[in-house]
Amino acid sequence: MHLRSLEIYCDIVRMRSFSQAATAHGVSQPNASQLVHQLEERLGVRLIDRSKRPFVTTDAGQRYYEGCRALLRKFQELEGEVQSVHRRLADRLVVASIYSVGLAHMSRYHREFLDRHPETELRLDYMHPNEVYDAVEAEEADLGLVSYPEKSRQLATIPWRTEPFVLVCAPYHELAANRRAPLESLRGQRFVAFEQGLKIREEIDHAFEVRHIEVDTVFEFDNVETIKRAVEIGSGVALLPAPTVAREVLGGSLVAIDLSGQQLARPIGLVYKAERELSEVATKFIELLQSHAGESHDDLAPAAVAATAANNKTIHN
Repeated sequence: MHLRSLEIYCDIVRMRSFSQAATAHGVSQPNASQLVHQLEERLGVRLIDRSKRPFVTTDAGQRYYEGCRALLRKFQELEGEVQSVHRRLADRLVVASIYSVGLAHMSRYHREFLDRHPETELRLDYMHPNEVYDAVEAEEADLGLVSYPEKSRQLATIPWRTEPFVLVCAPYHELAANRRAPLESLRGQRFVAFEQGLKIREEIDHAFEVRHIEVDTVFEFDNVETIKRAVEIGSGVALLPAPTVAREVLGGSLVAIDLSGQQLARPIGLVYKAERELSEVATKFIELLQSHAGESHDDLAPAAVAATAANNKTIHN
């Protein structure tokens, strides 16, 4: 079995999306679906239950994902060791990022950084928030990009930017005609929420609690991309960081409504191993990010569309 097939399967499970994983690997969604089907035939077990929307991973599928992820990590480590024979370690940077930050920002900054420093190697890994912290602590990543960064005895933090929340709904929703709306307008609405246990869910729940707002939580997901897909098909409304929906708003599949009154925002920052001195290449990358820290979500929208166009061109070619 090719390692690329295992990589695509792992991304399908982690992203909770065939289409997102297919786009990330430059293949079509049918090809990604067929790949999983071939794995299931080879193993003689069902890995993904497609009868549910969104799909769920079976017990066997979850175990296979965990094993493949460990195998791929070992293989990446092996590749890195072999390649390091002819590459100075100081010119290599591994950045682990949560999906919503990576997909909204990193493609653009990745290209800009390599244009400025073509002699360096920059690798971006997209992960669940807890996995980002684990990767940095285990020194599998030099830097981590997370929301609500938390420092500890092992990790230090650097603030980067703050992203305002917007109320997100489908274009035909009753709230879609509003340019601004108070948080109270969500009272009684069908709501697509973040999964419990995530810091972003805790912050939103706290905002509802202090304003005595009760919503009808219809779905809970652990990532922004799946929440957007649920809102697009009319499952409910959501609260999401504005830059993460810039592409969909410009494309017309979602409407973003600014919140009036007290603003809600999620802070984004970097984490790194406290006992390790930042390398020169890591410092340069942080400086690049900080130079863009003041951009508004309106500034980021054209970049999001450009990144989408570039991805589509790669796929179709």
